[in-house]
Amino acid sequence: MLAAAVLAACTVIAPEEKQEIPEETVTSVPLEDLARLMSTLPIGSSQMKEVADAVTSSSQNGYDEEYTMKQLFASPGAGVGDTSTKSASYDTPLRELIASAVRSGTTRASGDGFYGDPEDYLRDLSSSDLQIYWPYAEKWDGISTPVITFDPCCDSDSNMGYELGGGEILVTEEVAQNRPVWVINRNSDAGYTSLEMLRREDPSWGSGGGEIIVRPRASTPADIRSLVIKTLRVERQYDSWFAGGAEFFFKCGSVENFTASTEAELRLYKPTITDFMIVVQRSQVGQDVPLNALLVSEWTKDLKSCAFMIAEDDGGSQTSWKCSAVVKYNSKSYGFELELPLRTRDDIVWRGQLTRSYIEKYSGRSTAFGEMTLVMELI
Repeated sequence: MLAAAVLAACTVIAPEEKQEIPEETVTSVPLEDLARLMSTLPIGSSQMKEVADAVTSSSQNGYDEEYTMKQLFASPGAGVGDTSTKSASYDTPLRELIASAVRSGTTRASGDGFYGDPEDYLRDLSSSDLQIYWPYAEKWDGISTPVITFDPCCDSDSNMGYELGGGEILVTEEVAQNRPVWVINRNSDAGYTSLEMLRREDPSWGSGGGEIIVRPRASTPADIRSLVIKTLRVERQYDSWFAGGAEFFFKCGSVENFTASTEAELRLYKPTITDFMIVVQRSQVGQDVPLNALLVSEWTKDLKSCAFMIAEDDGGSQTSWKCSAVVKYNSKSYGFELELPLRTRDDIVWRGQLTRSYIEKYSGRSTAFGEMTLVMELI
């Protein structure tokens, strides 16, 4: 069960089990077709504001700068993580421009119209995993209109982009840093609950950043502390920029609140797995990102080690890493077997055992975990 237990020693939030994401999401709408279609639309200030509102909201909710087709059709201006219809209204929502172009039957790369019935196409599009990804959206000047391109899905650094009203331009990440670029790609993180959304489910977590998210109660024994990731810094990009930022999963297995006094009680304990997602946007690479994310809520004197893994999500089928957490009882060490979930295509940033002596020695200090730097602290 992917949850962190809510225990007596401190006030924490239990991350819920993430949804299972299919290995491949099949859509009948080609990425290039949608990019070309959108480049023919009369996109103006109202549509630009709509997309800007959506990607800003997604970013504030702990996701990438993205606007899914599901939200675009169901709730214009809503970002990933928004649960209610946006109160903002737009003169002509983008969905209406798309629907009008599709129903006219005149817009497609081949000039032959869309495959099948226009209503079927719109239905497929509105239920697909496609989205508008707007990297570096925070740099938008509020006036410029976008170049529209698509993810070539081949780890390329460049692709053809389509300017509104006609014209083509070679698009690179440097171009996207200096003018609006909308990338049609596939969503990979909306099915997960971000750490930011978990914080909002329980006010005791605080708002992150400089705040402490674990608040020891007055009755907390002096020998019980909590292990927290204070900050992280990612040293490189993991995927093509067309695919967006990186989704990192932090997974930690340990035996919390260990107070066994007999071997019979020892057998009753089961490891706890903490599992949460952090999206690191491309503009955040090389920067210290404040987290204050809880790994182990009760780091007691008996806990000798925990299993720890950081994986960058790349999809695939569900699998796991079999490992163990270790506690000490009557001067003897006991290992508890556990499995930390991951997917077959994930990039493993780091995995292994974190010992008590290591955690205590480097508490509050920057430590390299592969190509990521973390500051962990026992509080």
